[in-house]
Amino acid sequence: MTGLKLLIKAKGKCTTDHISMAGPWLKFRGHLDNISNNMLIGAVNYFNEKTDLVKNQLTGQYGPVPATQRAYKAAGIGTIVVGDENYGEGSSREHAAMEPRHLGVLAILVRSFARIHETNLKKQGMLAITFANKEDYDKVLEDDSIDILGLTSFTPGKPLKVILHHIDGSRDEIIVNHTYNEQQIEWFKAGGALNVIRRQFVRQN
Repeated sequence: MTGLKLLIKAKGKCTTDHISMAGPWLKFRGHLDNISNNMLIGAVNYFNEKTDLVKNQLTGQYGPVPATQRAYKAAGIGTIVVGDENYGEGSSREHAAMEPRHLGVLAILVRSFARIHETNLKKQGMLAITFANKEDYDKVLEDDSIDILGLTSFTPGKPLKVILHHIDGSRDEIIVNHTYNEQQIEWFKAGGALNVIRRQFVRQN
């Protein structure tokens, strides 16, 4: 994965309710595109300490998280979300993993995951990774372009490398970890667990 744009660097607690709010949004549970308009609107942007206000690197303007992500998707640009400790804690809300995948987020890089949310991301075929050195969270800057290397030899227990290309021309190389087993790597390669199941069903019939 190369040339990813930073969608949001979430600061502090980011529960499944920050990622996919409940309340009136639950009326859209059966319509993934509509409910995705609540994606990460409760997360605090590290760079301005506001919610639902992130920088669109294509325009330089600030706007809502879902609209900004839709702009990246329309332009064919992959994105990454960066988070803090215990990202995705709280109720096991599957929409919190379905929405980023639907809107085109490719990877979630955090200091640590809540276990169930990490598994839900894997089921959706997303890349869920953690900083090997948690202090590297501080190296991610707002205008970064980000590469994730090592996926062509993606294997259990083998760390990946992330390169942060900063706007001033400098860069940081950091190591990230993952907890994927062989089956989960197949989910990732297939774009989700359901795609693997579908292929198996087709072969059997």
